[in-house]
Formats: sequence, C-alpha cells, structure tokens
Amino acid sequence: MKNVDIRKHMLVPEHSKLTKKEMQELLEKYNLSLNDLPKILLTDPAIEKLNAKEGDVIKIMRDSPTAGKAIYYRVVING
Repeated sequence: MKNVDIRKHMLVPEHSKLTKKEMQELLEKYNLSLNDLPKILLTDPAIEKLNAKEGDVIKIMRDSPTAGKAIYYRVVING
C-alpha cells in the first residue's frame, strides 16, 4: 500500500510548528501558560512530518466562511 500524506488532503487544515520565540510571544500576548492551551497528540498524523516534540506549540490555520482564516493553537503532548 502506498503511503499517503494526509496533510495534502483538502479537509486537513495547514499545521505548522512555532519557533521558541513565536511560542513565547504567543504566551506573553495572551497571558497564558502551556497548560492553558488545548492539546494535540504527538502521534497525530497531521503533525508527524513537523518533527514536533512534547511541549511544542502547533499553529493550525483553518479556512473560515466569516473570518477568512481562523487560527488555532495546540500544545503537543505524548498522550
């Protein structure tokens, strides 16, 4: 069976890993800690090629009919 990259599917939103600086700026801007963010599993197929580690923050860009683009953040956990 051929390996399929699900990230290229039209229903999977764009995922990217924040740099340490971007992560710090996000947490400071909204006065958050990593524990305040929603979680995403390290084993999630959408982030498997991002070389993410536990504690990294993933930015998810979804198309929105009202806002154009909606941005969500998730912290990576090891389940």
